[in-house]
Amino acid sequence: MELRQITYFVAVAEELHFGRAAARVHIAQPALSTQIQALERELGVQLFVRTTRRVELTVAGETFYGRAVRILSDIDMSAQATRSAAGKTVRKIRIGTIYPATIGVLPAFLSKIARKYPDIQLQIQSGSTSDVIRSLESGQINLGFIRPVENIGSLRFFSMANDEYLLAVAKDSRLAGLAEIGIEDLRDQKIISFSRQNLSYTERYFADMFAEHDLDRNIAYSCDDTFALISLVSAGLGIGFAPQWTKDFPNRNFELRKVRGVDFKIGMGVAWNVEDPTASRDDIIDIARSLVRPPKPAATETMRPR
Repeated sequence: MELRQITYFVAVAEELHFGRAAARVHIAQPALSTQIQALERELGVQLFVRTTRRVELTVAGETFYGRAVRILSDIDMSAQATRSAAGKTVRKIRIGTIYPATIGVLPAFLSKIARKYPDIQLQIQSGSTSDVIRSLESGQINLGFIRPVENIGSLRFFSMANDEYLLAVAKDSRLAGLAEIGIEDLRDQKIISFSRQNLSYTERYFADMFAEHDLDRNIAYSCDDTFALISLVSAGLGIGFAPQWTKDFPNRNFELRKVRGVDFKIGMGVAWNVEDPTASRDDIIDIARSLVRPPKPAATETMRPR
């Protein structure tokens, strides 16, 4: 088994298309197919199901893909460690990010990196906190902007900022005209909530809050992300709690309002793998730390997650 065969396999597994994968690894498609077939013969298993319309991984292929990604990541990390030991400057930084960071701390971070290391290559990929953590653990990225996590294994994390959640209401709604909004004002409203399939800390908090105040019966719509929630609010279909960064949306048809007694904030920060020499070298983490926003004073009335 050759390293190039593993590289070719990963390209096909991620593209699920031999033509795109061939272009990605800069070889002809027939040559790529030949290499994959040779790999399958050596392993004695079929890695892909090929039809005229699609390419899919087999169960064996999915298992091999996870291993192959780790192998390539280990090799890349070893090369970075070797360059680091020789005093060589990092040439590429791969960053994973959740969406709130892309309109918050990420631009400032990238600007500082680019000014200090003008020749460095930056690669950005977006996803959920879970996606970013998996990529950090497998070595596919060097740094991740995520929601808070515990320091598990080789991962480290520090908080940079907090997003406050406020009530999103349509501009022409009754609530938008109130001088002050309390929980009792929500009782005649249709509530838009996050779906409860994979509850995050944020989703659990609001699910518990709605249940505590007997508002869960008011939930009329559910969605999987903030963008969908804001779209439903803007259409006048209901109300929902959204992070404060949504106030910067252009041409928005909603207002963000404080609700008396509700004080929910969730952090965002940077995570990295201590085994990755790229993350801790060349002041990368120190640059991220320089962007930490001091917390705002706590409100006098708070509602904590149960």
